Amino acid sequence: MCGISGIWERSGCSLQDLKRRASAMTQTLSHRGPDDSGVWLSEQAGIAFGQRRLAIIDLSSMGHQPMVSANGRYTITFNGEVYNFRELKAELERCGVQFRGHSDTEVIVEGFAQWGVKSTIARLNGMFAIAAWDAGERQLFLARDRMGEKPLYWAVFDGLVLFGSELKALRAHPGWKPSLNRGAIAAFLRHGYVPGPFTIYEGVYKVPPAGLVKIASGGGPDLGAYWDLAGVVSQGQRNTLRADEEGLVDELEALLHDAVSRRMIADVPLGAFLSGGYDSSTVVALMQKASPTPVRTFTISFENPEFDEAKYAEAVARHLGTDHTTFPVSGADALDVVPKLAEMYDEPFADPSEIPTHIVSALTRKRVKVALSGDGGDELFSGYNRYQWTQNVWRQSAKMPLAFRRLASSSIRAVPPSAFDRIARCVPYFRRVPRVGQKAHRLAQILSLPSIDSCTIKLLPRTTRPQTVL
Repeated sequence: MCGISGIWERSGCSLQDLKRRASAMTQTLSHRGPDDSGVWLSEQAGIAFGQRRLAIIDLSSMGHQPMVSANGRYTITFNGEVYNFRELKAELERCGVQFRGHSDTEVIVEGFAQWGVKSTIARLNGMFAIAAWDAGERQLFLARDRMGEKPLYWAVFDGLVLFGSELKALRAHPGWKPSLNRGAIAAFLRHGYVPGPFTIYEGVYKVPPAGLVKIASGGGPDLGAYWDLAGVVSQGQRNTLRADEEGLVDELEALLHDAVSRRMIADVPLGAFLSGGYDSSTVVALMQKASPTPVRTFTISFENPEFDEAKYAEAVARHLGTDHTTFPVSGADALDVVPKLAEMYDEPFADPSEIPTHIVSALTRKRVKVALSGDGGDELFSGYNRYQWTQNVWRQSAKMPLAFRRLASSSIRAVPPSAFDRIARCVPYFRRVPRVGQKAHRLAQILSLPSIDSCTIKLLPRTTRPQTVL
């Protein structure tokens, strides 16, 4: 990962102050980019970009950022990786563009010069956070990838515009003014995280996934998007794939193979996290298929066998023939991470997976520079069935009068979950439903509620209080 930051002092600022402030903001992100650092300044515009680089593609000085287009109009600071940059580069070369290096950053900025900012970003296949300055139109652009993999925060305070990969970069500027966002605190207590586009600070926002923020010299921010997930889903529902199951499986495998292979393009050592579950095992299998040498895989093992997945990861690694490493982790190792969490995330975040994720990342970093994972598989392939389950149950139960549903709910709740579980154990194993008592009481909750919206609020959050949310 890299770290980007920037300032736009629209009311004016001396070159010395601009450089000092930009350097201070960029320095807060040094952990994101140990390989290179750069600051670009325009005293006339009052704008400065900073970048801390983790070099993955084009390790030479030709990949240095911030980067200016050959015609001098566009300047970019970029965090992420674009997987189709070679195809885009070939297209630009056919248009007469001559490249100095072979980084994806240069492809993006020259794309801006050839096609414009929005059109270029819509062509990118990758994970990214991008800030671009258009000197011709005196406009600042902030963009984020379609799924929101790379973070990007921004704020406007009077005549000051700030942005960065982490909130700590914004806080380093002397013009930082925000107070805590009380609605965000309430949302955190409900969900365990602060939902975008909000942050824990009033007036500071996350650029949404597929978001494109445009800020002109004489006006406020223009919030838009270059891609629409709902539109893609709707189009897919109208034009479903027509093939048998075998054909669909083959097509999915080809898509996954292409996606994984593109993510293996790197000029540095590469590996993968392997837990032994469906998602990471699928990714590693496709990596091994695309690699002429054993893929380097990594997992962590825990002292408590209830949470230890190392044996499954090791079994998958043996089957695939990877170069596997298991790092043993103790409870003390996990507790050592806890005091660092506030500094890592800059705002409250209550997903317990943050601890093992940090540990396996830190240990893996000692062996390779890039690691693929199976994160996102559940979201893309509907692995969290509680959403569909709740909707299906509601669709059937809503046909009954509310009074009758509440009577049925009371009857179910009169039986403790443990009693349902004892009854379930009498059912043959291959027909047994896991955690049937918990599910029965969740069903009782749904039956007692007046609307599908109340189901979402009641069943999915970590707590039912407070009631005030964003």
